[in-house]
Amino acid sequence: MSLYVRRWIKIALFNLFIVASIGVVLRYKIAFSLPFIDQKHLLHGHSHFAFAGWISQAIMILLVAYLATQRGETIYKRYRWLLYANLFTAYGMLITFPVEGYGLYSIIFSTLSIFVTYFFAVYYWRDLNKLKIKSTVLYWFKAAVFFNALSSLGAFALAAMMVAKIVHQNWYLAAEYFYLHFQYNGWFFFACMGLLTAKLSAHADLFILKRIFLLFVTAVVPAYFLSALWMNIPTWVYVLVIVAAFAQVIAWVYTLGVIKNQLPVLKSSMPPIAKWLLIFSATALTIKLLLQLGSTIPSLSNLAFGFRPIVIGYLHLVLLGMITLFLLGYMLAYNVITINKKTITGAIIFTSGIIINEIFLMTQGVAALTYTNIPFINEALLAAALIMFTGLLLLLVSQNKKRKSDLNHK
Repeated sequence: MSLYVRRWIKIALFNLFIVASIGVVLRYKIAFSLPFIDQKHLLHGHSHFAFAGWISQAIMILLVAYLATQRGETIYKRYRWLLYANLFTAYGMLITFPVEGYGLYSIIFSTLSIFVTYFFAVYYWRDLNKLKIKSTVLYWFKAAVFFNALSSLGAFALAAMMVAKIVHQNWYLAAEYFYLHFQYNGWFFFACMGLLTAKLSAHADLFILKRIFLLFVTAVVPAYFLSALWMNIPTWVYVLVIVAAFAQVIAWVYTLGVIKNQLPVLKSSMPPIAKWLLIFSATALTIKLLLQLGSTIPSLSNLAFGFRPIVIGYLHLVLLGMITLFLLGYMLAYNVITINKKTITGAIIFTSGIIINEIFLMTQGVAALTYTNIPFINEALLAAALIMFTGLLLLLVSQNKKRKSDLNHK
């Protein structure tokens, strides 16, 4: 990958470090006391910046990098202003949400962020149409940018309810889950699968790759109701939800089959640390899909969405275990991140922190089902956050050290 991509990725990694830093503060405030910080406001800043400043920023960079391999590096100039605009709105939300919560300026920045995604979707869709070689990869990327735009309907619905001061709990949750679903099951997931498919398509059965895409894309809309089974939905919608959950599992089994057939090639073309991060990401996705399948049982769904620790554990499983580890593994596999001893150590520590964090969150969630209080669980979660923070700090230091040495060499 070009030096241009590496520079942007370093910015995205720094943003991930900021997300981890805020995570430490949030966990510290729960375990101890920080009276001058509004927990809810900071949490909003944390989540919005994680979505826009880290994941979306990284995905946009990698999608543009893919386009550059097809159309030449001059394409970077076309998207530079969009990458800067997304970064600007992300930092705007990072500053305004902790200060005022949902207020005038935070809503302005979040709205501007949505418009940036619209522009990116239109630009990217048009550039994909200009490519001479049509492949399944393009379907994944088109679906990704479409679902990113679609998710904004949930955000606008939330804003409309707040402005009108008519916030019914069910409708509020429905709008919130709509946004979240089409972000992490649409934009994030489809973009990552597109990047993966781009690497698999050279030696894979194109018919199987197309089948995998069709199964996932037809399932994504009805799968939204997996997050809304607590609502009074019609029986036929419930049947579609079950079919969608099974379709996603089947599609993933097909994907694992394609990966298995290419294991010798994949192993030889990537460093061990990248391989392990991608394995952990695949494991997280497998757990996620099985949990979704299990949640089609109404009693289990009511339990899961009735306890906040379980919801938080699930979101962290997806955003950290599945998406973040995939992005880091992909970057390491294809030399977007410079690999040295500190890089490897940082990646190992960060991944360990994610696993420990997930174990503690799920333990807390299961204990909540029986209203059991686990001693020192908040302190344990703070420790997990500090482990992730330490790992990312090492990752950043490793990249900056390399850059300085390069400058000295020149």
